[in-house]
Amino acid sequence: MFRAFFPLLSPIVRRVDPEKAHDLAVSALECVPLPQPGPDDPRLSVMAFGLSFANPVGMAAGFDKNARVPDALMRLGFGFVEVGGVTKRPQPGNPKPRVFRLAEDEAVINRYGLNSDGMEAVAGRLEKRARKGVLGINLGANKDSVDRIADYVDLTQRLGPHAEFLTLNVSSPNTPGLRDLQGRAFLDELIARVLDVRTSEGLSTRILLKIAPDIDDIQLDDIVDVARSRQIDGMIVSNTTIARPASLRDKAQAVETGGLSGKPLFRASTIVLAKTYQRVEGAFPLIGVGGISSGEDAVAKISAGAALVQFYSALVYRGPGLIGEAKAAILRAIQRENAGNASDLVGRGADVWARAEA
Repeated sequence: MFRAFFPLLSPIVRRVDPEKAHDLAVSALECVPLPQPGPDDPRLSVMAFGLSFANPVGMAAGFDKNARVPDALMRLGFGFVEVGGVTKRPQPGNPKPRVFRLAEDEAVINRYGLNSDGMEAVAGRLEKRARKGVLGINLGANKDSVDRIADYVDLTQRLGPHAEFLTLNVSSPNTPGLRDLQGRAFLDELIARVLDVRTSEGLSTRILLKIAPDIDDIQLDDIVDVARSRQIDGMIVSNTTIARPASLRDKAQAVETGGLSGKPLFRASTIVLAKTYQRVEGAFPLIGVGGISSGEDAVAKISAGAALVQFYSALVYRGPGLIGEAKAAILRAIQRENAGNASDLVGRGADVWARAEA
């Protein structure tokens, strides 16, 4: 239903305030029953982080911030869904307006500031959910927290039992000082304390780290070194960017502060992905996110080193049909490359992407 009506509704929805349109989309998924999708082609199945994914195409964090519709999203055909970011205590986020469409660029700028119902509300919803499919929860610290690492520890303890993976989001540009947690000392303590509570609580949930695209090679070296030494389960590359590429056409909206996502982020985030893949050396899998707006973009992320991919902003412009398009493109690539499955494509083009200029 969503796929059939998107071409008709899209021009109308784009006239609505972006945040209101987002809220309407979540509410619609809560109300409209969706049929279970048919089985995916077995060649799309992926084993990553010790988890089984029916296909490698996932919903990125940011859409279902408060875990209202994870199962509805899976019924759209996603192989996994990441909800959040969720904070320990409820917080309203930044003042409105805080979301801006750059339609000419197929991009979005947001400065939500981790608006969240808080971990107790999210846990309450997930406790009522039948456990099926691969669910991730993106975790973030409260803006006014005096001990941000403690926030992540408490979030892990409370939400870990309800998800297959948790993402330590230390890369949102909209919470002041949060990206400081990507520094070696902070990051080492953060991961160590989160892994300790996972062990003490007997949790099986995987722990992933999400990083920013706005880092240099030295910073990336430090991040990967800590992640590998602490034996984290995986990384997500990347979050939104604070950069404003000169190629942006919508100059009026481009001046807004916040994280830029969508098509203009693709190249820079994919280069960082490939560089991360080279440094990880197979120690753990990666999820590639940032700027995917076509099926071939999804294939490129996998080629650059992603075992799994995610998107969100492109749904604003392309609609849910992009999910099937991405899966179809991956299947074509499997056939074209004479590969056995999607995992055989991972990293084949990483060296080329790592040498590319952003």
